[in-house]
Parts: sequence; structure tokens; C-alpha cells
Amino acid sequence: MTNWLSTGAAFDGVLANNDEMALGAIQAIKAAGIGMDAVIVSGVDATQDALASMQAGELDITVFQNAAAQGGGALDAAVKLAAGEAVEQKVYVPFELVTPANIDGYLSKN
Repeated sequence: MTNWLSTGAAFDGVLANNDEMALGAIQAIKAAGIGMDAVIVSGVDATQDALASMQAGELDITVFQNAAAQGGGALDAAVKLAAGEAVEQKVYVPFELVTPANIDGYLSKN
């Protein structure tokens, strides 16, 4: 992020691969004197640090990846395969978008 900021190129959003990257981007943006209201920053994982940043008005979006549901889906597929049953090629567990509007439901999940 610091390198991007040093180019002077305009931007209005950051899509980070995880919350730690998003939080690093936020630190660099703030250090550059850019107001957090001018940029949308998104991460992935809904970590407690990210949720705290969201409560502080910095992080705009994160994605909760439900590890229990992912594990459950994998276990169900394994049991079906062991029993000789057909299983879909891919087992999807939908992500859960976390925003300031629904953050309260995620503060105790991690």
C-alpha cells in the first residue's frame, strides 16, 4: 500500500486478501493523511482486530468464512463418500458479508 500511495495514483478502494492486509493498508492510508471516509477498505476473515477497526470507523467490509460449516461440509462429504454415496464435485459454504450494519452478530463468533 505504501508503494501504491507513493505513486500518487488515485484510488477509492482497497480489496485485501485478508484482514491483516486490510489493516496494514489502513495504517498506510492514515499515515499518508488520507481520511478513511475517502476510501473503502475490505478484508477477509472477520478477525477480532478487523471488527475492532470496523467499530472504529476504519474498515468498511470483511467476510466471515465459517470454519465450522466448512469442516461440517467436508465431514459430510467424506462420510457420504465412505458409504459409496454420490457427492457433488464442489461443496460450497457461502461466505457471510460483515458490515457495520450487522457487526454485532459477529463480535462473539471468533
